[in-house]
Amino acid sequence: MEKKLFSGKNILIGILYIIGFIVLLLVLLVLYLTLTEYKPDQVTSMVIDYADINEVPTKTSFKAVSFNLGYGALGEEEDFFMDGGKKVYPDSVEVVEKNLAGILEVLKDIDADFHLLQEVDKNSKRSFSIDQQAYLEDTILGLPSFYAENYKVKFVPIPFPPMGKVDSGLVTSAKYNILEVDRISLFVPFKWPVRIANLKRSLLVTRMPVENTGQDLVLINLHLEAYDDSGGREKQTQELMALMEDEVAKGNYVIAGGDFNQSFFPLEDLPYESAEDQWEPGLLDLNLFSEEFHILRDESMTPTCRSNHIAHTAYEGRKYYYYIDGFIVSDNINVEKIEVYDQGFKFSDHNPVVLAFSLK
Repeated sequence: MEKKLFSGKNILIGILYIIGFIVLLLVLLVLYLTLTEYKPDQVTSMVIDYADINEVPTKTSFKAVSFNLGYGALGEEEDFFMDGGKKVYPDSVEVVEKNLAGILEVLKDIDADFHLLQEVDKNSKRSFSIDQQAYLEDTILGLPSFYAENYKVKFVPIPFPPMGKVDSGLVTSAKYNILEVDRISLFVPFKWPVRIANLKRSLLVTRMPVENTGQDLVLINLHLEAYDDSGGREKQTQELMALMEDEVAKGNYVIAGGDFNQSFFPLEDLPYESAEDQWEPGLLDLNLFSEEFHILRDESMTPTCRSNHIAHTAYEGRKYYYYIDGFIVSDNINVEKIEVYDQGFKFSDHNPVVLAFSLK
């Protein structure tokens, strides 16, 4: 009697083989990501030697800029799956190149003395493996600039198509000699196995000697947790505050700038709107910061960030915006002006924030 090739039993066995193969692939993927997980030290330090030290003068006007570049891939035509959109990365490398060229022109127009940049990719699939730090060094930052990893994963398996390899972080540069650089690891709110393909955020701390004072100007570049409701972002803010207080106790001048992923204004006070299921930031807790510090806000409420649930070109006059980027400074910093530079979200999903200041 001839056997039936497609009997119920054979079909069931075939299905079990397929399920087993998929499970095996998932196990191997988790094993690979576990073995290659980025596990930075709590503090990674670098000391730089210069033949001549260019110290920062007091009572001189400077400009610092904080700018989340959206890894050159979140210009006006993009949405993003984590914000409720559909896309993982742009359609072509030309889109990233266009955004980087626009970002460059914005930074040239601002002409800052100190750059604190976030979401700078070095070798990531989502931005077509362009080394954005090198691009910026060659065009505007000069050498050296300093990089701290925030997101370093061999293969991010979500969504579909998967994000793939990511190497992204913070970049700081200055027109004065940075003598010490520390990458300080922040609290990681994620547990295994979610942790192995997730961000490992940090503070990029740079120090420059201040002329005739024996003190340092300390810049703290940051990008705090976004998609977390477990209190991780608040814990990271507390860690930032502790570091700032320690530096002020030493008599140093302290400027922290970056993407806080927390609103600088109560949400109900802002002239923006929200869509259904749109990501919503918490409020930056002003009570965490003592009277020795000043949280700086552009009272015009020009937004610093947009929602990526749809492309900006599809907003049709709607205001799906946030104010989550900015600066906190110590009392020995004389603040001359704080202003959001409105680039219309053409080249990034963030606007730069510009601080004009001097050292008392």
